Parts: sequence; C-alpha cells; structure tokens
Amino acid sequence: MAETTPEGSDARILDRLYGIILSRRDADPETSRTARLFRLGTRRIAQKLGEEAVETVLEAEHGAKDKLAAESADLLYHLLVLWADRGIEAREVWAVLADRMAGSGAAEAAPPGKQP
Repeated sequence: MAETTPEGSDARILDRLYGIILSRRDADPETSRTARLFRLGTRRIAQKLGEEAVETVLEAEHGAKDKLAAESADLLYHLLVLWADRGIEAREVWAVLADRMAGSGAAEAAPPGKQP
C-alpha cells in the first residue's frame, strides 16, 4: 500500500509558515504565541530554538518516530521565528542551500586535497 501525503504538506509549507509568522509580528501577545516570542526578543527566541534543538536530539536518540517529527516541527517553527526576528527572509536561506547543493557535485568529484 502506497503512503499518501496530505494535501499541502510538502516543503512549501515552510514558506507559508514563514508568512504567517511575519503576519503575527504585531499581533496581540495575549492571543498569539508568535507575537509573544517577538515581544520577548531575540535572546529568548534563540534560547527557545536551542531548547527545541536539544529536545529534537533527545527524541532522535530515545523517542518514537512521531515524537521526533513533532519536535522537528517545533524546531523549524522556532528557527523561522528567529529568522523573521533578525530580518532574514526564508528565500535567502533557500538560496544558500541551492548554492551549496550546486557545488556539492564538484566537491565530491574532486580528488582528496583538491576540493574546489
């Protein structure tokens, strides 16, 4: 039986989530967790990202697959909040990744000690 992916659950969801995060920047911190994070500032956002990274690692080592997926979602959310807080657009990160991927074939093909 083939596994199906729910409609809209591909990598584009990160761009949509980033847009939602940006739209909540000036929302009421009493009703928006994202607005509350922005109000707490960069240091707290980065701290939350670190906490989520640790939780993700722990689930990878000792947890169930579904818990790792949930922690990974939390980690990505907090990373996107940090980007928004620091004025980094998701497309800037995607461009860096694309550049690295484009160069990876040349780096892998080069003889040892002769990396481009």
